[in-house]
Amino acid sequence: MAGHRFQDIWKEQCEAACTVRDQYGVVSALDYLIGEKLLNFAEAAVTRPDFARELPRFVAEVRNIFSAEEIRHYLDHLERMADFEDEQVPAEGDEEIVTDTPEQRAAARARLAQLKDLFTSNVLGTA
Repeated sequence: MAGHRFQDIWKEQCEAACTVRDQYGVVSALDYLIGEKLLNFAEAAVTRPDFARELPRFVAEVRNIFSAEEIRHYLDHLERMADFEDEQVPAEGDEEIVTDTPEQRAAARARLAQLKDLFTSNVLGTA
């Protein structure tokens, strides 16, 4: 029964992304679905097997909603943003507040790389 609950979460988010796309455009829909919901889902999948089992299905549905080119451009954008954020990290001893540790940034990059691999894979293992 829990599998249906997790499936319902991402299915509702995919439906919402279609509405966002119609009202605000593809970039806003990608920000919502991949940049927010899918990345959070992937983060939960690290420690929650029920999320991990649903992740390939979620990715498959995102691939049905957006073209491969739209997804590729968006993931490239996320990587550029991560590079920019890494460059903005203050030097040690600087008084600025850093919200993410180097380990957290590395983990986020690893999740992004995993998603990029899933999006470019020919077989997602959703059977």
